[in-house]
Amino acid sequence: MRLRATLGGLLRAALRSNILPRKLATRVGGADRQAIIRSFIDREQPGLEIGPSHAPLCPKSEGFSVEIVDHMSAEGLREKYAEHGVDLDAIELVDHVWHGESYADLTGKPGGYGWIVASHVIEHSPDLIAFLQSCEEVLTGDGMLALAIPDKRFCFDHLRRTTSLAAVIDAHEAKRSNHSVGTAIDYYLNVCRLAPTSSWTEATAETLSFIHGMPDAVSGSAALRGGAFLDLHSWCFTPSSFRLMLGDLHDLGLTKLREAAFVETIGGEFFVALSRSGQGHKMSRLEMAVRTAAEG
Repeated sequence: MRLRATLGGLLRAALRSNILPRKLATRVGGADRQAIIRSFIDREQPGLEIGPSHAPLCPKSEGFSVEIVDHMSAEGLREKYAEHGVDLDAIELVDHVWHGESYADLTGKPGGYGWIVASHVIEHSPDLIAFLQSCEEVLTGDGMLALAIPDKRFCFDHLRRTTSLAAVIDAHEAKRSNHSVGTAIDYYLNVCRLAPTSSWTEATAETLSFIHGMPDAVSGSAALRGGAFLDLHSWCFTPSSFRLMLGDLHDLGLTKLREAAFVETIGGEFFVALSRSGQGHKMSRLEMAVRTAAEG
C-alpha cells in the first residue's frame, strides 16, 4: 500500500473542517439526502457501499444487505476519527479494505451487486473512468450506481476550475493511480473557506480565504514525486458539467453506464444514479454544454 503523506496533521485537520461532511444535517433544504440515495436502489438486492467512513447511508444496522469498502479497517477508522466529534458507533465492519485494486478483484464478486452507493467518492478518484469501469464490473446487468457529488460552487473547490473532459480522459490514458503533481499544486493553491455568515452564491474576496498556500503546494508536489498518496479532489463538477461529461464518456465507449436519475443541488451536493439501462440526460449536447458554461 502506498505511503500516505501527512503534510502536517494540523493542515489536514484544518482542511477537513471545511470539507462538505459526508453526512449533512438529517434534512437539508427540506430533502433527506439519505432518502434520495435510497430511492435510487433496490434494498432487497445485495449492495456495496464505497467509502462510507463514519456515516454509512445504507447501514447493515438498518437491515441492508451491504458490504463495505473503505481504505482502512473499522478499527482504523475509529482511531482516525476518535478526536473529530463523530459518532464512532456508526462505523460498521469493513468487509473489504481497498488498496487500489479493482472492485471485482477486491470482492471476488464480478456482477455480484444490485447496487453501489458512493457518497463524495468519485471526485477523489485519480482515474475517474477506471472508477466507473470498476463499478460496472461488480454490478448486475441492471444494477445501479448511486452517487452524491459535491457541487464545486458551494464547497472549498469554489475557486477551482470545472473539470474538463480532456483531463478525465488523459488521466485514464495515463492509467493514473495517484493524483498528478499539477492537481496537487492547484488544490493547495486554490481550495478556500467561506466566512461563516456569508453565502457561496455571493462570495467575494472579502468573504473568502485560502486554506493553504505556496509552501503546502511545494510540500504536496514533493510528496507526490516521492511516491506518497494524498487524499485530494482531482475533479471539480457542477451538476451540468458532470452530466455532460458522463454522456460523452458513454458515447465514446468509455463507460456502459448512463444517467438513470438526477436530483439538483441540495445543501451543496447533487445526486446521480447510473445504470446500463439509463436513458441519459435527454437534452441535446449543445443545450447541456450551454448549461455547463452558465454554471461556471
